Amino acid sequence: MIEKEALTPRETVVELDKYIVGQAAAKRSVAIALRNRWRRRQVPAPLREEIAPKNIIMIGPTGVGKTEIARRLATLAQSPFIKVEASKFTEVGYVGRDVESMVRDLVELAISMVKEEEKKRIEGLAEANAEDRILDLLLPPGPSSLSTTGPAGDNSFTLMKPELPVGAGTVPKESATREKFRQMLRDGRLDDRELEVDLREPKSSPMVEIMTTSGLEDIQSSIQDALGKMFPRQKKKRTMKVPEALAALTREEAEKLVDMDKVMKEALRRTEESGIIFLDEIDKICSRGGGAHGPEVSREGVQRDLLPIVEGSTVTTKHGMVRTDHILFIASGAFHVSKPSDLIPELQGRFPIRVELHSLGQDEFVRILTEPENALTKQYVALMATEGIELVFEDEAVAEMARIAVEVNQRTEEIGARRLHTVMERVLDALSFDASERGETRFVVTGAYVREQLQAIIEDQDLSRFIL
Repeated sequence: MIEKEALTPRETVVELDKYIVGQAAAKRSVAIALRNRWRRRQVPAPLREEIAPKNIIMIGPTGVGKTEIARRLATLAQSPFIKVEASKFTEVGYVGRDVESMVRDLVELAISMVKEEEKKRIEGLAEANAEDRILDLLLPPGPSSLSTTGPAGDNSFTLMKPELPVGAGTVPKESATREKFRQMLRDGRLDDRELEVDLREPKSSPMVEIMTTSGLEDIQSSIQDALGKMFPRQKKKRTMKVPEALAALTREEAEKLVDMDKVMKEALRRTEESGIIFLDEIDKICSRGGGAHGPEVSREGVQRDLLPIVEGSTVTTKHGMVRTDHILFIASGAFHVSKPSDLIPELQGRFPIRVELHSLGQDEFVRILTEPENALTKQYVALMATEGIELVFEDEAVAEMARIAVEVNQRTEEIGARRLHTVMERVLDALSFDASERGETRFVVTGAYVREQLQAIIEDQDLSRFIL
């Protein structure tokens, strides 16, 4: 299988098609941008540094797939990926999050990603170490530490307390008895035994809360880390069954084996070389011509704070300095009351690729309900199967739900495919409520049933504004 980050543009589009209907232009742009990250890393060093990422702005109404494209991209890109809402940031000097915090969040995410990969790599060694610790508990050192009881072939045994000091006449580590117990452990024949295990308490530090202005929010985390080093982790005895003890000790051994210096170094490299930041609702920080005061000042201030990060600058994090020159930025916005040209010119220039996503109609809604691997109809079929009910959607019912969703979107607020969630929930409300008490094992949703469930709401426009 091709490495995820090395997917060709065509392969990326195929993967996105499994979950997102239509929007071919946006998929192509994202697929090319993703592949360009890999291409740049293959270019010789001098020129590689000069190749800047081609940032993207996706423009389109709500509910047409902008955020879903970004969410699915995160699973395809084997690189640090974070989604943030531009409206959460405020200009330096205002209370709120500063724009550099998204880079710090990206670093933390990269560290978690690399750490998990490292744990998987050393999983076998961690399990072996945990297994040895379990055997040390099952076979405490000392002569006659084990006496087997029961008829031949019976796996029951009695553990005897050692009569000699530790180290005096101990059973050899790789003795036949130890190996016999190792095999019993692996076969699950000791799963009912309980052990008293020494486990390190989760890493913690005294709670410190600091009310800060924008730009200082990292101080609280740094102080807590420093205090955490001053207060070493304590051990606590816990009684648990063998499988639970083995899992807990495996996690503890994995933590010990992970080289955090190596993890930090790799995480910072990945953040700089292949990090992706998705800026949602970027239209919310556009200036709306309301004058140079109040919210307008803050919106333009956020853009000016954002500019150096998108252009390429160095951000200080508690793990080290991070350059943002080659981080890919993908922005999106509905731009209902503003347009991309309302962004400050310098920021516009840093997003050279602009893709427009079109509104969805009835045909697209029908496909959304049935085609994707996570289609709503498939989700509800799986949910009802847990109650022993086979849920069936007739083609007419699917078409009717799509038609109603489009009609309500046109009459009220246009929220795109998100309207389908509301429509489906209303149609299946009665079934969802009493599914566990129904005697039937099959339920068919017909076009007539859909109209019956929604007709009163559709006819009352005022009611549909609140319910659908």
